[in-house]
Amino acid sequence: MTQKNITGSMLANMVLAGGANSLTNNADRIDALNVFPVPMGDTGTNMNLSITSGASEVKKSDQSSVSAVANAFAKGLLMGARGNSGVILSQLFRGFAKGLEGKKELDIDSFVIALDNGVSTAYKAVMKPVEGTILTVAKDTAAEAQKIAEEEKRYYFFFRKSCTCF
Repeated sequence: MTQKNITGSMLANMVLAGGANSLTNNADRIDALNVFPVPMGDTGTNMNLSITSGASEVKKSDQSSVSAVANAFAKGLLMGARGNSGVILSQLFRGFAKGLEGKKELDIDSFVIALDNGVSTAYKAVMKPVEGTILTVAKDTAAEAQKIAEEEKRYYFFFRKSCTCF
């Protein structure tokens, strides 16, 4: 419960077991959420296919550092990006990976910086960013993470404060 750093192998497990599996299991719910600018009905599917591509690269990656894992994930996401949501997701993680460049392990402060870098990269990649989209969710998440990180440096408690899923 006092985990303060995430290793490359831990990040890989988070991507594979947590992120990719959760998205696979909830793609239909995400499809139903997407109503802007019109209900597309395929956002969850596109994000799932994109994440699956990123997860495949992580499985093949050097997992000795968070930088290597994040770069592999970002590369896989970009190569397998489907639809606008997949492309935006790939840009979020491209910026996240750049924020972790050269890092062997990930502490809370570096995590928050990487999140913010992901948001900046994604906003720059979209010609006309519109609030109320995944960009807004990412921006608000990064801002909330920054607030929590000012008080909490242990991952268990950090995520417990930032997520209602516990």
